[in-house]
Amino acid sequence: MCQGVAPCSPIHPTAAVTFRALELLCIVWLHSPHFSIQAFVKTLCDLQGVIFQCYLSHQFSIAFDLYLQIHAQVDSIVSQVLQRDSEDWHLKHACAACTYKLTDEPKLKFKLLYAMDGNNSLKHDSDSNPCAGCWRNMDDVKTKKAWGVYDETGIFMVVCHHGTCLLMADMVQSGECAKYPLVVVLKLMAAFSDGLGSGYDIGCQFQSTLATNLNHTCLVGAFHGHAHHCLCQLSHLTLYVEGLGLEDLETCERTFSKSNALASTVRYATTFHQQQAINAYFEHNDNFEIYTNLTKFLFDNYKQALMIIHDSKTILPDLKHDLSIDDDTIFHRWLEEEKKYLEGLSCEPLEETLQMEYWQRLGKLENPWLFINQQHLTWLPPSPHTRVSSCSSPPIVMRKEGIFMVTWWNKTLRQHAQENYDKDLLLVQELECKLDISLHWILEDKEWQNAGHLVANREYRHALDNLESLVVAWLFELTKMNRAGTGYKLWKHIAKALQTRSAAIKMLQWEQVVEYAFLADFDLLWDMCEDISQFITYMCNEERFLHTCEEKISNIHPALAHQVSQHCMLHLQFNCFHLKCLHDIATFPEFSSILYPGKSCKG
Repeated sequence: MCQGVAPCSPIHPTAAVTFRALELLCIVWLHSPHFSIQAFVKTLCDLQGVIFQCYLSHQFSIAFDLYLQIHAQVDSIVSQVLQRDSEDWHLKHACAACTYKLTDEPKLKFKLLYAMDGNNSLKHDSDSNPCAGCWRNMDDVKTKKAWGVYDETGIFMVVCHHGTCLLMADMVQSGECAKYPLVVVLKLMAAFSDGLGSGYDIGCQFQSTLATNLNHTCLVGAFHGHAHHCLCQLSHLTLYVEGLGLEDLETCERTFSKSNALASTVRYATTFHQQQAINAYFEHNDNFEIYTNLTKFLFDNYKQALMIIHDSKTILPDLKHDLSIDDDTIFHRWLEEEKKYLEGLSCEPLEETLQMEYWQRLGKLENPWLFINQQHLTWLPPSPHTRVSSCSSPPIVMRKEGIFMVTWWNKTLRQHAQENYDKDLLLVQELECKLDISLHWILEDKEWQNAGHLVANREYRHALDNLESLVVAWLFELTKMNRAGTGYKLWKHIAKALQTRSAAIKMLQWEQVVEYAFLADFDLLWDMCEDISQFITYMCNEERFLHTCEEKISNIHPALAHQVSQHCMLHLQFNCFHLKCLHDIATFPEFSSILYPGKSCKG
């Protein structure tokens, strides 16, 4: 190893791999998880003019495991030197824009915004709620089907609204059970206290699971929220919750769309290699993808917020003038009125319900009565061969004293019809007592016609609500249609829905869906300025701290000081890019803050 090679065997090695080759594979694989060790070894064999053999991949895999283990041990030692090896240190300092707190920063409604969800693409081989029927992870029966098929059925992940991984759990021999989000909330509240906001595709149901005295808000992301019921959306959809600004809390979906590339690599790997690959991938994603693009994320959101505010200043006054609106508080009143209206529609008026049920019972009462009246004696010519049939056989006539009687089959049907008629008549009489009706309604009665209109309108409304829910759900799933590696198998259902409801979808345009979205955008720039201030302070303090630690141990342990220097170079190499993005934000005329570091709460 001192010669720069990693042995393929701990005792008497006969083959070794250079660290440069291992480093190259590690970087290429982390950027493209589809690229396998076998493909890399075959590439080296072609370059060296050597015939590929299967054992070469196995030897290279052993050396690669050694390489990753050495890196993990070095990182652990560096963390100890920097005094960052406590249990929750990485969780409390995961994202510079979220978790780095300043002394004079204003208090926001949500101390931390995060999204959590389960993903089954990384599995390893081995109801009172109205939205319960729409989501698989609300159905315990369906989630239990995975037991015994896979040892690890996927991962349950928690990311902040900037995309940094906070927590991750292996779902072992179970589906997406409630125990995973419960443990997540317990862990996060222990680290960050209260005032947290979470985005979860079934946040409406999960909110009822948590204790009411917890200062924790469960929301539903914008992507999944539009498939929830309207009443649920008013309380949990991010569009209607103040303090979120542009955040949609669908960070998990964007994270999974990238990490699903790991599925082909870890599906049949050993448990060790599966966890090693997942851990290495998300660690690299946090350091080289999320952190690198953090200021670009802030710049894009800041620019988008300015555009929304500008459009609101030009469009909103015209809309208010056309609608004769003078008071802005009417928007909140509209939401409250809509909520009350939807709550009133959750159950139909009792009298109308009884009238519709009575109308339907009268219709059912006519069927057996008509059948009974149509029954008559069946007379057939004499036959020397007669027998009694069973109920499921065709009617066969009995002969008795030369007179042909009604067959046993028709008698059975008549008896069943009479029993059904008596049962329906009893229910009709009970409803007549409740509605104070003395005579049966007939077709000519006004009450009969009104009740028929109520029944038809109810069926139409139910069909319309179902169609609307499906169209909106498919509309928001269109971006995932036929996209490889997303882990979702919805494209068949989407294609089928497009065939049956193509006309309805063509009438819906994206601009129409988000036309009035700006009505719910409040304080868009407030959170952004806080993120910028926190990040500037973090960059300055982090650079000063790492250089100080390197100077302290340079004379005591030069080798360790070199590793700290490499760690410093790794984390500070993007600062120039960050400063450029922050400078671009400061050039906006609407930017009212200053690019100056604040004071950390920890000094």
